[in-house]
Amino acid sequence: MLAKAAKHAFSRPTTVLPRIRSCLVAESRRHARVISRSATTSTIQPASVDDTNLIAFFDYPQAPQNVTTPTGIFGHRALTTPAAFIALADSTLRRAQLLTERILRARESRDELFKVVKNLDRLSDMLCGVIDLAELLRNAHPDPAWVQSADDVYEKMCEFMNVLNTNVGLYEVLGVVLADHEIVKSLSPEAYQTALIFWRDFEKSGIHLPPAQRERFVSLSTEILVLGRQFLNETAAPRPPARIKFSELQGVKDLGMGARLRLQAQVTKRDLLVYPGSLQAQMIMRSAPAEEPRKKVYIASNSSTPEQIETLERLLRARGELARLVGKESYAHMTLTDKMAKSPENVQRFLDALMDHTRPYARRALRNLSMRKQAHLNTPPLPVIQPWDRDYYCPPEPPAPPVSLPPLTLGTVFMALSRLFKALYGISLHLSEPSPGEVWHSDVRKLEVVDEEQGVLGWIYADLFARSGKPGGAAHYTVRCSRRTDDDDEEGDFRHAEDSDRVLAELSTVFEAERRMRLPRQNVTFQLPVVVLLCEFLRPSIGRGPTVLEWHEVLTLFHEMGHAMHSMIGRTEYQNVSGTRCPTDFVELPSILMEHFLNSPAVLALFDRDGTHAIRQNGAHHEDPCRAIDTHTQILLAMLDQRYHSPDVLSSNFDSTRALAELSTTRGLIPYVPGTSWQTQFGHLFGYGATYYSYLFDRAIASRVWRVLFSDNPLDRQGGEHYKQTVLKHGGGKDPWVMVGSLLRSSVLSVGNADAMAEVGKWRIEDEVAYGGQG
Repeated sequence: MLAKAAKHAFSRPTTVLPRIRSCLVAESRRHARVISRSATTSTIQPASVDDTNLIAFFDYPQAPQNVTTPTGIFGHRALTTPAAFIALADSTLRRAQLLTERILRARESRDELFKVVKNLDRLSDMLCGVIDLAELLRNAHPDPAWVQSADDVYEKMCEFMNVLNTNVGLYEVLGVVLADHEIVKSLSPEAYQTALIFWRDFEKSGIHLPPAQRERFVSLSTEILVLGRQFLNETAAPRPPARIKFSELQGVKDLGMGARLRLQAQVTKRDLLVYPGSLQAQMIMRSAPAEEPRKKVYIASNSSTPEQIETLERLLRARGELARLVGKESYAHMTLTDKMAKSPENVQRFLDALMDHTRPYARRALRNLSMRKQAHLNTPPLPVIQPWDRDYYCPPEPPAPPVSLPPLTLGTVFMALSRLFKALYGISLHLSEPSPGEVWHSDVRKLEVVDEEQGVLGWIYADLFARSGKPGGAAHYTVRCSRRTDDDDEEGDFRHAEDSDRVLAELSTVFEAERRMRLPRQNVTFQLPVVVLLCEFLRPSIGRGPTVLEWHEVLTLFHEMGHAMHSMIGRTEYQNVSGTRCPTDFVELPSILMEHFLNSPAVLALFDRDGTHAIRQNGAHHEDPCRAIDTHTQILLAMLDQRYHSPDVLSSNFDSTRALAELSTTRGLIPYVPGTSWQTQFGHLFGYGATYYSYLFDRAIASRVWRVLFSDNPLDRQGGEHYKQTVLKHGGGKDPWVMVGSLLRSSVLSVGNADAMAEVGKWRIEDEVAYGGQG
């Protein structure tokens, strides 16, 4: 009820709480396409002072702060110790209780009924401000005491949210508001959208059910969380090894590791045990000429125990029962109601259209692989490509820029990002020195995001270097959302409170008052957003020098900064629809679009500090011939996700392995291998249940937006402003279909029906700079 997903991560699925979702909002092989110009000279002006400062800020080690009188995490004066964080949570809970009681009394005063939507959003902001902070600190803070306090706070706050989940009074008060035509008429479109989100989330949770069924809903929700965590743990569990004979390693191309493996097998006189996912397994799949060892490794990598399959199927059944409990045909029907897709039937139309477009390209690529296999094994024409042939006949290559570039130090990349945002939006990145104790590690850099007219829009805390105990991958955390604050009427929260409650009010203000922005012409004040980027780049050092990023790391940083700018620019009156708090099948659009900019020589020239580097094409840099096969595979996985969340799961004879085999046989291009059950490693089934199509969907939209709006002139301010004003600024406060339809000037899209889904499915998604899996 109280918040949309605000944290985005490459590698970790999003966790969903029962009804009141956590306030939290994560790629495959990538290849660049050919740049049509053989060489272009940068026309960028020499580096400005701001450019030089950004480079130095990120490229050189920072001296640890000597904390004498710490200000507290994120500048909050109370967050100086782990115990203080627990005290802040207790204070926030009391403030939330007071506000909840005020909302429940709203029917006693008509004036209060007009404030219900605003107060529900304030309640959401109160809770999310602490929960999001706890989620960040328990992942990023190096001090175990802080991590433990963050875990305790997270559990305590979520328990309170679950109590609100069953608060029938809140649901009834909101029902009174939405039934009152005068109140509804007074709501802005954004306020009405926020009210509908609250209402739908209440109904999704079965709040309208009789008490016994509501209790069943809560128990099923808890069971789903437990099974989901168990399923995720099992996806990471090691698989039994494959037994490889010495003779099967003859001719392995990798002379280093291949020679060592052969020597080991020869000396020990035993079969080699090759564990799935290991470097040895990867080497065999890419380099072993003999088919048998690759087949063994593939089967071992895709095996499951009966217990692992049972965990997944119990999770799917529990979701199906939950949906039936609230009157929905399936979990997909329940989940997709408030997404752009609206229904599983519409998702299927999109996937069918996308598959129809992709299949000819994938078949052509598969034919090329078959010809390579034929030449290699001297077989009759066009032998069947098996799953273990994919990496051998089309070895994965590391991503590379499409043109020659200077060394891409971390500071250089942030300089290019700032230049790009300046060109598109009139927004730049400035250094901001954190106060002592404001950050959780000396690695963390703080940036101000500054608009050339409005001033500071918000802050980005960049925690970008790998360290022990820090989670891998890349993530964007929204710690604080934008929202309007001048009409909060906090005094009304204390009308029936004790005097002691007023003391708590000061402690529970998560950020100081100066973190707000007044818009003079509108005479309104907004809370400014705070986001954190987590990556795992190599730390700079005096001996080693600056951090030089690989191309895939540059892509990662651009992707995550797309989310960050969505959070910064999304200036909505309600935090529940701010920035990345929007539908799952819309949230990836800004981040994927950012990757497209790395396909343009004009944008790549922004990496040139002084405008003196010749931007040249990297020789024979071709399209990945297997990209269409990979896209086809992603479509199959999205279809499998829909099948697993359909009414079928409640059938007594449902078998997840049989469903996978049937789908592979009827819609796949590469044969299913009997005895394998890859689905137990499909971790996104938990975090993205029934929405795995979202990444493909947003890839298609981002490709079209790039071609229509930016491909001819990617630094065009007019195009940037159109995108900013039409999409970024509204977060989730407008219907995404209306935003995309307005952006692309398409009335077909604005309707947002099944035809619109099918239309998106017909668009090309193969010309983006990077191919990504679900993230």
